[in-house]
Amino acid sequence: MRDLAKHQGLRNQLVEVLMKKGITDKNVLQAIKTIPRHLFLDSSFENFAYQDTAFPIGAGQTISQPYTVAFQSQLLEVKRDDKVLEIGTGSGYQTAVLYGMGARVFSVERQNELYKKTSVLLPKLGIRARHLTFGDGYKGLPNFAPFDSIIVTAGAPFIPQPLMAQLKIGGRLVIPVGEEQQIMTLLIRKNETQFEKHEFGDFRFVPMLEDRN
Repeated sequence: MRDLAKHQGLRNQLVEVLMKKGITDKNVLQAIKTIPRHLFLDSSFENFAYQDTAFPIGAGQTISQPYTVAFQSQLLEVKRDDKVLEIGTGSGYQTAVLYGMGARVFSVERQNELYKKTSVLLPKLGIRARHLTFGDGYKGLPNFAPFDSIIVTAGAPFIPQPLMAQLKIGGRLVIPVGEEQQIMTLLIRKNETQFEKHEFGDFRFVPMLEDRN
């Protein structure tokens, strides 16, 4: 669990790469500069952890490339103490970035192997998510709603209605929508029934699965 000066240097370089790719949110950049991504990967990937690349993390899942993490996080426009629902805890890296941005994170993972691993790892790193759970991301966490924002870190064939219902008015839902390839989609809730929709180009995620619990 070492985080050395060389890792900090590589994070600084990664932040430069992300800025060149258009990431401007200082809150996002500071979190990525701070969070030790190499500790969320198998040790065999340690020397590559700060490349802008996705890597396998087990259970057929991946840790998203840093640009994708930064892009989704920037779309959320997180403010300190915002209540954020994350669908797809995965390695816990996106969880950690949200925590680093000052969010109160509630996260759902539907792969039990990853849920168990992340539940142990995050506290070891001093990252205190408000609630981690093993469950069906399509259902969200209605008992903790409404949320200031919701982030989905897997490709969804459609936007789940329960997630839309759990978003507070004025809240932002960021979700990659599509089958083989996804379009990054932002929904902003305008009132009880209306949502404003924005699309931000093609991305590729592992598919979002349901009813795994």
